[in-house]
Amino acid sequence: MTGGVRLTMFLKVQLNWNVVIPAENLDIKGLMLQKAILVRLLDDFCAKKATKDLGYLLAVTTLDKIGEGKVREHSGDVLFPVTFTCLSFKVFRGEVIEGVVHKILKHGVFMRCGPIENLYLSNQKMTDYQYQIAENPCFLNVKTGSRIEKDVTLRCIVIGVKYMEAQKEFQAVVGLEGDYLGPV
Repeated sequence: MTGGVRLTMFLKVQLNWNVVIPAENLDIKGLMLQKAILVRLLDDFCAKKATKDLGYLLAVTTLDKIGEGKVREHSGDVLFPVTFTCLSFKVFRGEVIEGVVHKILKHGVFMRCGPIENLYLSNQKMTDYQYQIAENPCFLNVKTGSRIEKDVTLRCIVIGVKYMEAQKEFQAVVGLEGDYLGPV
């Protein structure tokens, strides 16, 4: 990462990667070569999915520079250093986010926020809410009448974040302790 601008959970980052173009895809015409480099970069970008430092890789916004290609001796493939700008999505501890509840359990709820599928809110972190057994289980605040149920959007604070290297995914634990947190 050569530079980054923090925009809450979205990051704008400039990266330097190497793109390998197989010898059979090389063409004398410059535009076809640029297209091959861009297509390969986008394929590699999609395959990467997420990194611990940057979060989920969302989109390449600009291809800033294509360096001079270097031929690999044994294969004849050409390696091009490229500089590009991209957007990524990463949540940080202490950040207030909004997630949509997709699973209710007796001990808590699971939510989604952007590409993150596993935001967990424990029943211990929503002390004003009681689990209600019903056809559609929920957590109910008996003082205010507000409900936490499937498909409800919750504003919460991130307590901890963990990157799962093998799955290239993030998991986060969230809470409702704070002002203006809860169902939106």
